[in-house]
This record gives sequence, C-alpha cells and structure tokens, in this order.
Amino acid sequence: MEDAGSAPEPAHVPVLLERCLELLAPALAAGPEGVDARPVVVDATLGMGGHSEALLRAHPHVRLVGLDRDPEALERSGRRLAAYSDRTALVHAVYDELPEVLDRLGITRVQGVLFDLGVSSLQLDEARRGFSYAQDAPLDMRMDPTRGITAEEVVNTYSAPDLARVLREYGEERFARRIADALVRERERAPLTSSARLAELVREAVPAATRRTGGHPAKRTFQALRIEVNRELAVLERAVPAAVEALAVGGRVVVMSYQSLEDRIVKRVLTAASTVDLPPGLPVVPAGMEPQLRLLTRGSEQASEEEVAANPRAASVRLRAAERVREAA
Repeated sequence: MEDAGSAPEPAHVPVLLERCLELLAPALAAGPEGVDARPVVVDATLGMGGHSEALLRAHPHVRLVGLDRDPEALERSGRRLAAYSDRTALVHAVYDELPEVLDRLGITRVQGVLFDLGVSSLQLDEARRGFSYAQDAPLDMRMDPTRGITAEEVVNTYSAPDLARVLREYGEERFARRIADALVRERERAPLTSSARLAELVREAVPAATRRTGGHPAKRTFQALRIEVNRELAVLERAVPAAVEALAVGGRVVVMSYQSLEDRIVKRVLTAASTVDLPPGLPVVPAGMEPQLRLLTRGSEQASEEEVAANPRAASVRLRAAERVREAA
C-alpha cells in the first residue's frame, strides 16, 4: 500500500520466508492446550511486515504481536497489515521489552517468536538515516530516531581508546586504533557530521593492500557504530532468553542473524537451554532436569544460492530455531 499521490513503496523480500513459515507452522497449528484461544506469534522485529503478513495469511486463526523500535517501520507495516487489524497488536518497543509488552496485553504464553535481526531494508534504503556507507547522509544510525545517542555523538565525543574498543568489539576491525586516531584528528579540525566523510576517513586509515579485498573498508566501522548506537548486542542478550521464557510448551523460536556477534549470542542461549549439565554415565536424566529446548536446526542454516541471487541481503543470514519441550523447573 501507499499514501494517495505517493510513489509505491519498494518491494520488500523477506529473508528465508518459506523456511520460517515451515519452522513455526507446527506450533501455530497446535495452538494453546486446553483452552479455546487463538495461538499467539510474536514478530519481535516487525520491520516492513513481510514475515508477519505471510504468517497471518497462512494461519487465519493466529493472533500476531509485532514489535519494532522504529516508528516509521510500524507505520508502514501497519498499512501493510491493515486487513488483519482485528488480530494484530503492533507495539513501539525494543525486542528485549517483550515481557512487558506481553504483560500489558494480558498474554502469559505464546506459541511462536520470530527475530530477524540487524538493520532493516527500510533503514538501509532511507539515505537520510545514515546507516549506509554508500550514500551521504547525517551520521544518525538510530533505529528509533526519537531517542538515544547518534553516531555523530559517538564519533565526536568518545575518546580514541573507547572508539577503538567499539570498532574492535562490534566490528571485529583489525585496524580499530588507526581508524579511531584518524577520527579524533579529523574532529579536532571540524566535527564529523557526514556518513560519506566518515567512510572516506576509514578508507584512508586502512592500509592500501587491505583496501583491495573484502569489500568496502568502512563496512565494519559502520556496523560497529550502529551496534553501539542501538545497544544491539546487550538488547539481544536479554531478548532471546525472554523469548524462550515466553514460549508455551510446544512453542517455537526462530532467530535470523546477519553477523557472527549476533549468532554467537543466539547459539549460546539456545544451546544452554537444550543441554543438561549432569555427571557422565547416568542411565537416565532425572525428572525435572531435562532440557527446556529441543534444537530444530543442526548448527545454523544459510540461504540457498537461489535465494541469495533473488535477494542479496540473504547472503549473510544464519538461522537457528528451537522448540520448548518443558517448563522451567
């Protein structure tokens, strides 16, 4: 949909859509046990609403709770999902706020939770948001432009050691200190306000031999600043355990990550909940000590070559999924 007189919104292709639907379907078909109620699925990263629309279409009996920290994403997905408004609740919230959102809605357990992490298509495509090193824009990078610090504040106020830490930890950048020092020297002449100037400075700071391989040299710096601005990893460390806790027995969680730092957090949480720490050699697992989760994927799954060709943003995706098999002790 689009506003009257506006240009059509660009087509949005959800990543691994069919696989997500396949993994969530058994939990949504079963529904809550022992009550006459609709199953609930949470799209914790609503974005443009592509996954949510497919879930609502495939499961006419399902209620959907959609969360997004980006007001513009909520507005656009709200238009996209207008035909399903009688069974959707779209909430302006970060995904680690899931327990509070469910509590306000009077929902105690859900049958599915979907995370599609990282920066959304909307945020990448809107040059003014400053997420892309390929387009000049103000250095913002906030997923919720109504609150929080901007990337401009980070690059102009953090000390060189703190900037280097951010680039090293969140961008896995080998030349973190060289880049940080270059940014500090630049801002002593004039404040850094432009994404294009930032990308240029990073390129100049990276050795020439490195610039010739591995894509744009500013990619890791932009990732690191985005993660710092939005506190993405800290939020994720709270959000995945909260999602597991919200699942009913038989409920499923599906998480799509786009870089190794996210995937490590997801792997750690799901693996811990799907294993038991018992002495070796026990013939049976004692009652009440069984794992809470059963893993549904062997390691992480990637997009096929065909999907990547059709949707290049699927190239780096890593999908993990699990089913809740018992309540916590």
